[in-house]
Amino acid sequence: MIKQIKILESNALAFEITGGFTEADEKLAQKLFKEKLDLGYKKVNILMKVDGYIISQTEFKAFFEDIIFVIRKFKNLGNLAIVGHSKILKTLVPIDNLFFQSLKSGEKEQYFDVSQLDEAFKFVTMNQ
Repeated sequence: MIKQIKILESNALAFEITGGFTEADEKLAQKLFKEKLDLGYKKVNILMKVDGYIISQTEFKAFFEDIIFVIRKFKNLGNLAIVGHSKILKTLVPIDNLFFQSLKSGEKEQYFDVSQLDEAFKFVTMNQ
């Protein structure tokens, strides 16, 4: 389940995911992303706190709908802050960032430990 952890008056969205990721979650994320674009922002920065995420509880259809949406809106995707407490994520995000930066000039994907949540918020709100 995702929930918006903070409503930001900028081009950024902040979510927390706990448990799995469902079709309802995907629809909410798409709606909020589109709302930012409708406000006139060309890029949307995303903070995703994944400290309580359980991948085995993710719905297959929701996962692939999310991938398709991201591909369609890739040009509108700004900085990504992944917040968690996971050695796996801490290792994977920098690797993924190499791919992300090669396709996105000026945008970054960065991992933050949950103790660095304030820094993650600064990261997604600094370039509006």
